[in-house]
Amino acid sequence: MITKKVNNVQDAIEGIESGMTIMFGGFGLCGIPENTIAALVNTSISDLTCISNNAGVDDFGLGLLLQKKQVKKMISSYVGENAEFERQMLSGELEVELTPQGTLAERCRAAQAGIPAFFTPAGYGTEVAEGKEVREFNGKMHIMEQAFKAEFAIVKAWKGDEAGNLIFKGTARNFNACMAGAAKITIAEVEELVPVGTLDPNQIHIPGIMVQRIFQGEKFEKRIEQRTVRQRV
Repeated sequence: MITKKVNNVQDAIEGIESGMTIMFGGFGLCGIPENTIAALVNTSISDLTCISNNAGVDDFGLGLLLQKKQVKKMISSYVGENAEFERQMLSGELEVELTPQGTLAERCRAAQAGIPAFFTPAGYGTEVAEGKEVREFNGKMHIMEQAFKAEFAIVKAWKGDEAGNLIFKGTARNFNACMAGAAKITIAEVEELVPVGTLDPNQIHIPGIMVQRIFQGEKFEKRIEQRTVRQRV
């Protein structure tokens, strides 16, 4: 059995260079690769193009890369919780490509499946459609969206084995599953790394063939972006 296990996060990010395009899994602050992001913050890598559902918050997640000015461009669907992101965007320091959330997910999935492009009605008649091919299907106008091209996809899973098979948990499955295998190299950060044969094959969400490197992360904070609770009566 080929093992995908690497010793630590430093080994996992080997080969990531300035100017690359990187996918980051997660939804809000749920299911983000905390350890890998922190490791990248401690490098001199810059001019990154980041593909992510969101831009984290000011002091956590991708917000840490933004604070260090390591990000040149963000391709996201939601960025409303990050004041530094807003400042950099409005000042022209940061290039931003806002994408409908379903389109963002499908551009990841298309890259994962080897599909170069697809048509969607989302965004037709808006700025999203500017410069893109338009076709009519069944009486409805669609715009062509291209699959993402990224050097690295960095995902976070609940459990994984040394062959790279992954299991996600709850909301953390969002975007992680469609980004795995959608780049030239996929790095999987997991909460629990187990020997091959430990995981129930029927429970595996992503097969190991889509993962090139896997390691067990440490000290996951698992922050809650917005805690909403009912008042005690």
